[in-house]
Amino acid sequence: MDLISRIRDKMMQERLMFVYRGVVTNENSVPLLMLLEKEMENSEFGFVGRKRVFMFVLESLQNVTRHSDGSEHAGMSLVVYSKVNGGYIVTTGNVISTSNIDDLKKRLDEINHLETGELRSVYRQMLSNSEFSSKGGAGLGLIEMAKKTGNKLDYDFMQLDSEHSYFILSKTVDSEGIGVHYNTPEKPFSGENMSQLERLMAENNIYLLWSGHITPDVGKEVLSFTETKLTEDDVETNQKRRVFSILVEIIENVAKYSPGRDPEEKFGMPIAMIRFGDRTYTITTGNLVKNEKVDQLKDTLDKINSYDKAGLKGLFRKSLSEQNNSSDGTGNMGFIDMARKSGSKLVYQFEKLNDSYSYYTLSVKVGEKVD
Repeated sequence: MDLISRIRDKMMQERLMFVYRGVVTNENSVPLLMLLEKEMENSEFGFVGRKRVFMFVLESLQNVTRHSDGSEHAGMSLVVYSKVNGGYIVTTGNVISTSNIDDLKKRLDEINHLETGELRSVYRQMLSNSEFSSKGGAGLGLIEMAKKTGNKLDYDFMQLDSEHSYFILSKTVDSEGIGVHYNTPEKPFSGENMSQLERLMAENNIYLLWSGHITPDVGKEVLSFTETKLTEDDVETNQKRRVFSILVEIIENVAKYSPGRDPEEKFGMPIAMIRFGDRTYTITTGNLVKNEKVDQLKDTLDKINSYDKAGLKGLFRKSLSEQNNSSDGTGNMGFIDMARKSGSKLVYQFEKLNDSYSYYTLSVKVGEKVD
């Protein structure tokens, strides 16, 4: 569980809300957008602010798709949402040819030196120019991004090898959806944290990280994005169904034991992580629980882990026949169902944080076949 601790610490320290590493497509861009929109509904963002950020993110995702289409490095693309006081940071990363850096940097610097009115004027001129290329519209997409929120674009380039570099583009917006620019000569913007995050995810086969309060709408969008991604993956249909079903159960498990927003913000936010390697998905969640519930949870998980495939089937039928309106009965069925559908043990850990709360981590592996 060392990886979980590292991920949890990084998510909390950098206030990361959502991270996706993989190919960005027109199809999976929709739930990526909706996830941020649902999160903003529970924030201080008004309608205008949400609209500005929504349109900026839409253009950012299209920019990644445009420059990653058909690339052998498209799977290294990164989409990151993080929170700041009174706003959000939206960051994307994708691999580009090192030979394109000088031209791209020139465009970005020119855009960052334009005032809002000048941006609109240049944008209109470029729209009327029939010669701009489909690969980024000769900077049209970048101007569109800057125009949406009325401020500068932060960027960095991290060299990968002699031919390729990682292009990181970032935007901080306040609750009105207006850009906040931190890149100064004294303290230039650095993409090192994002580059480190991409490497951490690559080394551990992680393609999704999420951290935040579980609400029905946010949970729905996390599931929607995963369903879309599973459809795009070259994975056997039955395995996809089992992964999705288990993710539903494990997110409900997080919501069930949540002690509330205030303790979570103070002691530990819920997280969800999905990894895919060796034809196996590993779904992991972490959340705060009250210490008084730990022993009961351990007993339940140990009991379920003691059964084989046939035993789990019988236990599920017994629990189904005895099910009543109590949350405990429903919760146990969820655990049993996870074990049945995954064909693997439920791996858990409890880390005591203080006299009131522990951090509870649960991992489930879903292979191609149920053992």
